[in-house]
Amino acid sequence: MALLLALVLALVPAASLAEPAPDPLAGPWTMTVGSAANGAHARSVGMPHVVNATGFTGRRGEASYEGAIAWFRKRFTVPATGPYMLAFGSVHHKATVWIDGRVVKRHTGAYLPFDVRKTLAAGRTHTLLVRADYRDPLAMKHSGWHRSWFNFGGINRPVTLRAAGPSDIVAPNIRTRLANGAAIVDVSARIHNYAATRAITVSGSLGGAALSFPAVTVPAGGERGVRAQLRVAHPDLWAPGHPALQDLQLQVAGEASWQGRVGLREIRHVGSRILLNGRRLVLQGASIQEDAPGHGDALTGADMDRIVARLKRIHANATRAQHPLSPELLDRLDAAGILVWQGVGPVDSPGNWTERTARMRAVARQRVRTSVAQLQTHPSILAWNLANEVGGQGHSGGQASYIDGMARELHRADPGRLVGLDIWGPHAPRTNGLMYHHIDVLGLTNYSGWYDHTFASRRTIARVIRANVAALRRAFPDRAIVVTEFGAEANGRNPASRPGGYAFQSRLLATHIRTYAAMPELSGMLVWDLSDFAVAPTFNGGSIRGLVPGIRLVRGLNQKGLFTYGGRAKPAAAIVAKLFS
Repeated sequence: MALLLALVLALVPAASLAEPAPDPLAGPWTMTVGSAANGAHARSVGMPHVVNATGFTGRRGEASYEGAIAWFRKRFTVPATGPYMLAFGSVHHKATVWIDGRVVKRHTGAYLPFDVRKTLAAGRTHTLLVRADYRDPLAMKHSGWHRSWFNFGGINRPVTLRAAGPSDIVAPNIRTRLANGAAIVDVSARIHNYAATRAITVSGSLGGAALSFPAVTVPAGGERGVRAQLRVAHPDLWAPGHPALQDLQLQVAGEASWQGRVGLREIRHVGSRILLNGRRLVLQGASIQEDAPGHGDALTGADMDRIVARLKRIHANATRAQHPLSPELLDRLDAAGILVWQGVGPVDSPGNWTERTARMRAVARQRVRTSVAQLQTHPSILAWNLANEVGGQGHSGGQASYIDGMARELHRADPGRLVGLDIWGPHAPRTNGLMYHHIDVLGLTNYSGWYDHTFASRRTIARVIRANVAALRRAFPDRAIVVTEFGAEANGRNPASRPGGYAFQSRLLATHIRTYAAMPELSGMLVWDLSDFAVAPTFNGGSIRGLVPGIRLVRGLNQKGLFTYGGRAKPAAAIVAKLFS
């Protein structure tokens, strides 16, 4: 039943497959902020919308970061009486949803889709009311919902309403295996039945070729899986530099359908190497945050296009995200041929582990399952990353057993992708252990030259980098290793060649990239970060301030980006682009 959350994946009625009906929720909504839904100062907003997307620094930022309650109201009509599916891409942080005065859903979290199935009547005006409570980010963190950047509140991904049928197509997936020049393609999905127990038949096509699914008996209110296999003799394979996409369509005649753009590609690791379509893959790029000026994490299409354009500008073939990216942004990364190291596990600060109770670990597992079910058709996703910067053999409170269990589950559910784990560089493991037994690829954070050896020579920094990677390789000789974080803050407030200056950032990044490029045992490098982004307004650089007295940083802004928050390229962007090219 939990996989029903994946219905945000473009589920439309079969009758509307060729020409989708207008969404009744399109157009302006009314928003108020405060304890009451009918408060003063109501204003018209578009969807999605973050309430506090501006003013994230200084005293105003401190008050804004602590959060508030926002109310979003939409009045709408439907063309015909019947069941409808109301789908939310994300609401931060605690959502309560009313339709016509009755609570129909409560949901906690962000970057997680959820939906409501509701029968609506034609000929009357319905009222949708959404309460978004994003107060107290410290309490969120303690309850397992650490964000890693600013506490943007509101409805931060699209909301849609579509006519629904007696069945739904849930969590489609596609896996490609190469054999003797051909592609063996497995297409799977789950069917949810809202009617009485019955046999249901799914039909479909991939790239114009018919898919044959066996009929399956689905109990009332239950789900069953279906699978079809197709052999493609001369596949047009998806890869960076050649992001070939084709249409996948699934349908239950007269009841439900799903359609999307997918790519055929085989991902696996052999020993310490990652192979894409049988060839060695080396990642290069930068991590991203869904944060845009004036919009926060409620990105517009233009915001997403700018993120992709910046990745292309530095010649990236890969990126990394700590939180599940929006399907709309992943569509663009699919089309651009940019691979994604996709975080789906709970995000904790480096070396920490909040999910210490059985209930919190159960919530974390459900978060992973929901995100994977929503995003698994995207060919750009290379690996599911299960945690942020783990230390050693993991924290007490079940971290190692949780990660090992989820890694095994993901290998069973989605064998066509890698399972990754980000390691906190200063506390990297020196031996294998339970937490790593079923991990395919390790991500190492390495801030040598910034948080340590800040004033060392390039030669010394390169030597430390090689030693850090070599130590991890000795512990894991049969795993792929990617350096998933390295970088330095930079702005125009500091002397260019000093820590915090533009020339210092450029020089340090060049040292890292040249060192990694000369290490054939590595499978890639990802700069932290593509663009500056908003964080907690108390953040002022972290431990670097003790190492570099007098450094001038903007409180509340992480400035390790290759581009400024407003999108201007720093000098390091050109250096990275040249080295990656």
